[in-house]
Amino acid sequence: MSGENGFAGAAEAEPRIAVSRLNWASRPNEAVAVADELLAKLHEPQDILGVQLAKLSALLNMNRLRDCPAVIDAAWAIIQEHGARPVEVGEFHALAAFFAHREGSLERCVTDLVRGAQALEAVVPDIGALRPWISMAVTYSYVGFHRHAVAAQRHAEDISRLGRVEDRRLAAHPEIRLRQAVFLDQRGETGAAKSVLGDLVHRLTAQDLIVMEVPYLGYAMARYAALGGRIEADARPLLGLEHEHFPEAVELRQLGLAALAVAEGRPDEALELLENARTTQTRLGRAEVPRLRALAHIAEGDFAAAHAADREVTYLLARAADRVYDLFVDGITARLDFDELRRNVSRYADEAQTDPLTGLPNRRHLESYVAELIGRGVHGVLGVADLDGFKQVNTVHGHLIGDEVLEQVAAILARALRRGDFLARYGGDEFVIVLPGAGMAEAREVVARLSAAVAANDWSSLAPETPVTLTLGLASLGGQDLAEAFHAADLLVLEAKRAQPDST
Repeated sequence: MSGENGFAGAAEAEPRIAVSRLNWASRPNEAVAVADELLAKLHEPQDILGVQLAKLSALLNMNRLRDCPAVIDAAWAIIQEHGARPVEVGEFHALAAFFAHREGSLERCVTDLVRGAQALEAVVPDIGALRPWISMAVTYSYVGFHRHAVAAQRHAEDISRLGRVEDRRLAAHPEIRLRQAVFLDQRGETGAAKSVLGDLVHRLTAQDLIVMEVPYLGYAMARYAALGGRIEADARPLLGLEHEHFPEAVELRQLGLAALAVAEGRPDEALELLENARTTQTRLGRAEVPRLRALAHIAEGDFAAAHAADREVTYLLARAADRVYDLFVDGITARLDFDELRRNVSRYADEAQTDPLTGLPNRRHLESYVAELIGRGVHGVLGVADLDGFKQVNTVHGHLIGDEVLEQVAAILARALRRGDFLARYGGDEFVIVLPGAGMAEAREVVARLSAAVAANDWSSLAPETPVTLTLGLASLGGQDLAEAFHAADLLVLEAKRAQPDST
């Protein structure tokens, strides 16, 4: 992440410093190589965790997302098994949130941000918390939660005063408030936007910043000028940075030059620069190009075209907001489903009888439940449910996301079953359902409902491009014991999976 490239806190252990310094010097490839060498030799869990976090940061800087899940899983395993300081837990969640955001999983991103903030707010401020707070500020800002981003950056600025000049340069981080300012202007609060930009322009110079933040200050100067603000220095040299690990510099330069053309009375040139310009939602917001176009049309006196461009700004802002609203509704739905699941299994609270991840009855409880049914002469149907695509979820997104998927599947199945039906997690991605008193025809209707419910869930917000579906096999209970029924149903699952074209 760009927030990693200037920190030199002395509170870190030596193994980590070797990796971090290469990353700060914009040499993330070398940082990853050194991290791998250290990980082959280190034995202390805390040293390993520090190096894993530094490696993860370097991978994110290079956008090597395929390599991130394994590092996230390894770091999380250390935190779970050996514990970690709140600062390290906070940093882990900040980096995991950034990865989730890059993967398009807004739900997971926000969850990690909240957990990271909770961990960091629980400790007395110390220089070791600077990097995690900056990482969270950047991610909050990318997602569009600008108030939270500014609050996180203020934490970092306060902490930086405990450290050295390098720490204060990192905490300056103008991209946070720049994104806040352009968002304010895009939604019509131009006065507030101009105030934020003016503070950046008059308070900071290139010497106050780490190198990758310099173009953001250049763009703040150009954008301030486009809104009528006066700048003393030339923004063009600040917009000229080029670096293989900083692709946004090209975007900032093109849009910055267009903003300067507006400010300097050359709207035709600005419109030409903007003709094929693009920007991402995470950097300046997709509404930034039409907003600059509106400013150019105002400068040339074409108010009808300016109005049309600002209408596009409104549309794009509304689309971005809709995604957050959808996440909110989906999140509340998932939480209610999970709470209902917890209530349904509360009578099985004995740890020996309950799966700790999903809260469902476990294999031991399943065995005793089926034995009791058979002992009472109750007939029914047993179903074995296996997830399709789950291996791909773990491979692409990591086991933390895999655990979230299992929790959601458990909630979906529990909600879709009939009252009196029994659901257990057998192990891995296998679930078992028991339908007391049901015949095969009725059981097939239940299975169809369960499969449809899992397939209909919006997995894209949690595990983008890795949809999850369900394959089920059924066997009669009553004439055979659990082992026999499970074996018969499991064989049907295997046969169904072999018939699928791309079975995982």
